[in-house]
Formats: sequence, structure tokens, C-alpha cells
Amino acid sequence: MATDSKAVGKVKVRKSSDKISLWKHVRKEWKLYSFLVIPVIYFLIFKYAPMIGNIIAFRKYRGGPNIFGTEWVGLKYFKMFLQDHTFRRAFKNTLVLSISYLVIRFPLTLIFALLLNEIRRIKWKKFVQTVSYLPHFISMVIVAGMLKEILSLTGPINTLLAHLGIDKISFIQDPSWFPTIYVASGIWQGLGWGTILYLAAMTGINTELYEAARIDGANRFRLAWHVTIPGILPTIMTLLILDIGGIMGSNFEKVLLLYNPLTYQTADVLSTYVYRMGIGGGTTGGAGNFSFATAVGLFDGVIGLILVTLANQISKKTTKSGLW
Repeated sequence: MATDSKAVGKVKVRKSSDKISLWKHVRKEWKLYSFLVIPVIYFLIFKYAPMIGNIIAFRKYRGGPNIFGTEWVGLKYFKMFLQDHTFRRAFKNTLVLSISYLVIRFPLTLIFALLLNEIRRIKWKKFVQTVSYLPHFISMVIVAGMLKEILSLTGPINTLLAHLGIDKISFIQDPSWFPTIYVASGIWQGLGWGTILYLAAMTGINTELYEAARIDGANRFRLAWHVTIPGILPTIMTLLILDIGGIMGSNFEKVLLLYNPLTYQTADVLSTYVYRMGIGGGTTGGAGNFSFATAVGLFDGVIGLILVTLANQISKKTTKSGLW
């Protein structure tokens, strides 16, 4: 009993000393910690405060002075969208588009980063990086306009098909082509930009590991497989966890700019579904549209939180690294 009490006392002393040391560090480095004020205020105002509005997912909202709704309806709107075939279609499309994009983009980004790391000529490396980064800075409106022009019936692709004696394809109006257009354009726009964190992590790998591996006869492939990838594994898993958590959040702007009623079958996702129900339907005077859309958005957020948590737990058990 005496030993246990001493152990408990040590734990309490250690915890209190940790708190004191942290407070001393904050007081000593208060100028550095002051830089956190603006980000914290931003997240409190624009990220956490709006979460209070999720209450209208359980209340009937008709607009007016009462921003929290006029009547408690419980899970009424959740039951409504779960029984709606349009929601089920949007849910399926969200999974198909997001998972397809993740499965293709994630390994390609890693491979591209490894290839960039192997370039020894600095000027050539900077040129490749600049060219690959540029699409990320192009506005999504411009990207959508470019895609529509390139893929139109009078665009260069269909013109080439016509010269080859192949029938023209209505890419923008054909629902079967939308997943391909979505994934391919996303890779083109984000492949180079996605390598930045990988390249930054590679700079932290001890160069002596490469020298030791070369002495053992390792070629470039084995260096990348046995030294580079293990060295950036925590970064890989962190980005993978974040991407898995964002599976339910497809690129709303791109889908909204590219889809049309003819491609709803494969293009309509949860974000555009919420937009139509909350903004498009809400402005027409339909009762409960805002509450309905809020319920769908809340459901989407909960699914994303569950995915992040599961991915983090699996990562910690398999690779001993995670977000928390």
C-alpha cells in the first residue's frame, strides 16, 4: 500500500510539474504563442460556431427570426433522406468518385515524388516541379471551361476521332464518361502539388542510410523501397488518413461546374445533392428543405469522422504512426 501511494504521489507531482513547465514555456515564449491567436479565432468563428446550426437537422426551419427552427421533429429528416432514392444514388456516386480518385491519385503522387527525388540536375528538377505545380493554381472555373471546350463535339479530341473515322463522343453529356473525366482532370491538376509534403519529408532522411545501402549493393529501386519509403512512412500514413477522412467530400466546385441533368446518374454527389436541397429547393419555398439538407450534411460529417478514426486506429496498429 505504501509503494502504491508513493507511485500515485509521483504521478501527481509529475503531472503538476508538466503543467507548470508548460505554463512557464508559454509565459517565456508568449510572442510565438501569440501567432496562434488569429488561427484559433478563425476556427472558433468559422468552423466551430456554425456547428450550432446543426440543431435545425432536428427541427423544422422555415426562415425568419428564429434561426434554430420553430418545431422539434426529431429524426424525421434523417428518415426522409434515407428513404430517398436520389440520396442513395448521390451516396453511391460519392463513394465511387472519391475512392476511384484516391486509389489512383495516392500511389501516383508517391511515385511521382520518388521520381522527382531521383533527378540530380537541379535546373531540370525545378523545371519539372514548376510545370507540375502550375495546374494547381488554375481556377476551377477555368479548368471546367477548358474541359468543356476540349471534350465538346467540336473540340480537338472529337475532331481527331472524326479524322480517324471514329464516331464522335458526347463526353460531357454521357454519364458513363463522367468518372473518367473527374479522376483524370483531378490527377492532372493535383499530382504535382501533392508531392510537396513528400519531398519535404525526404529531405529529413539521414544521408548516411543511403551511403550504407549503396555499399551493400542496393540500386536506386532498392534505395527507394528500403530507405526512402520507410523514412517518409509517417507522412504517407498521415496524408492517407486525411484522404480517407475526405472520401465523403467530393470536389463540390468541379462537380457543380461539370455535371448537368443528363449526367446526374453518375455525377450527382452528396455535396451537390445538399446544395440543390438546401439552396435550390430552399429558395423555392419548400418547407423543411434547409433542415433536410442540414440532416444530410450532418450525416456526411459523422461518416467522415468515423472514417478518420478507423483509419487512424488501423494506422497506429500496423505502422505505429497516426494523427493522434
